[in-house]
Amino acid sequence: MTLQIAIRFAYQPLYSLHTGGVVAFEALARPGRGTARELLADARRGGNLTEVDIGLAAEAVRQQNEAQAALPLHLNLSARTVAAPPARFEPLTEALGLSGRRTRDVVLEIGPPFTQIPADLLLTGMRRLTELGFRLALDGLGRGDLPLTLLASAPIDLVKLDRTVLRGLPHDPAAVAVVEAVLHFASRTDNRLVATGLETTEQLESARRLGVRIAQGNLLAPPDGDHAPLPAPDAPGPFVPGTARARRVGDFLRPATTLPEDATCDDVREVLAASDGPSGIVGIDDRHRPQWSIDRTRFLVAVTGLYGHALHAKRPASRLADRPHTIHTDASALEFLELVTDADWSRTGDDVVVVDDRGRCVGVVLVNEVLRGVAEAKVEEAVSLSPLTRLPGSDAVARDVDRRINAREPFVAAWLDVDAFKTVNDTAGFAAGDDLIRTLGRTLTDLEGRLRRMRVSHVGGDDFLIACDVDEIGTVAAALLDTPWSADGLPVTVSLATLVCGNGAIRSYKDASRLLAPLKKQAKEVPGSSWVLGRPGSDRVEVLRGITTRGLPAQRAAVGF
Repeated sequence: MTLQIAIRFAYQPLYSLHTGGVVAFEALARPGRGTARELLADARRGGNLTEVDIGLAAEAVRQQNEAQAALPLHLNLSARTVAAPPARFEPLTEALGLSGRRTRDVVLEIGPPFTQIPADLLLTGMRRLTELGFRLALDGLGRGDLPLTLLASAPIDLVKLDRTVLRGLPHDPAAVAVVEAVLHFASRTDNRLVATGLETTEQLESARRLGVRIAQGNLLAPPDGDHAPLPAPDAPGPFVPGTARARRVGDFLRPATTLPEDATCDDVREVLAASDGPSGIVGIDDRHRPQWSIDRTRFLVAVTGLYGHALHAKRPASRLADRPHTIHTDASALEFLELVTDADWSRTGDDVVVVDDRGRCVGVVLVNEVLRGVAEAKVEEAVSLSPLTRLPGSDAVARDVDRRINAREPFVAAWLDVDAFKTVNDTAGFAAGDDLIRTLGRTLTDLEGRLRRMRVSHVGGDDFLIACDVDEIGTVAAALLDTPWSADGLPVTVSLATLVCGNGAIRSYKDASRLLAPLKKQAKEVPGSSWVLGRPGSDRVEVLRGITTRGLPAQRAAVGF
């Protein structure tokens, strides 16, 4: 469907409380007028709730940026929509297809009201959606009319516990008991519990200690795209997602040793007993799909002990096997860690079977190897991050610029710094100067979250590098130059030097850096917060913001070729 009013979406991250990484994004509708709840209420009264509901979900898929699309997407649907015929979901599946997303990468969060829908129709609709590949979550547990019978029988992967329950943590014994009970339910049913709307660090730490693995709320991070007030410099910041999430399970893939699913224990022992035998064996069916897995050590102990050979030799190997733990080859390393922690594995040396879209075994990975790889990536990233801004160093923009050059994409490279920063430190003090740099860093981080193609680096001191698309630089400049910056009450101005690079205009990041240096110098010669623009091969420099030589403000903001 085509929505009749302007809708934008904010995307709020869900964080793992074990790894500190982002594990998914929830799409939150922001209508041009009113609220999403009011929009759906109007649709319910007008009899077109399902059409609007699915239209919103499809539009959320279309608006998601490239960075967010690397992780699972949570979409909100009402229970009435879930009970609709499968054909009504075609706009959503079409949007997913055009975006290159698979249904298994999407979690449909089902919300109230529940009791207005016959339970059998709702459960039938939920099962149909799982057959299409979607994962399901029940939203709003602890609020509204979510029946326990539905909770017990629904084919779900996640349960979202409402903030109204979590507000009692950590001091209300009843709230603690409810969280413990829901965690027990989630553990027994192989579901995951998401704590929503966490408001204080006490609530967060209490939820973590109780065993909650996933959390969401403005305390951790506001939705990308919402203009939330920046936290105070000493306020607890959000978790910083690491580069580890960019690593895929396929990066750690090993060849799998397989046997037919009807293999005997003697068949397995013969393979495992070899001096160079594998750490485990996967039993596969005639379509190469994993049916069981065997750990080398535990199996050999069982069959070589007293009477072990007589008891097991000619019998099916499956009797000593475990149910295979599987994960898709395209899954991220952090999704893998979520699988491990959610299963409460103690045997982290076991093989995990990696499967393709058809469920076929393509290899195995070892938990310990992935843990070590993620840890190394996080250590490497942490070393490169600025302690003040938590932004990466110049390598991040350098890689992005070189990638754009190789792809022959037009882009803008920019250099931002504070005017007379030494004077700011000498006048307001180093602490005030640090606070100013932190605030600039937060502004740039927020912009990077909202602008799909923007990359930011903190080179050091008061210097920042930016790479972005040509049509994004106006938004960047407005956010930086329209803000009244100050350091402990002392007014501060900033300078923005930009280099617009067309196809093949420069050959490397080094070229961009060399050409930006004189532009930065000219920007600092313009009084007030300034923005100058140059192009490779041209001596002409445009003053787009600041005070011109005639004493008039420059306000040009159009950038093009």
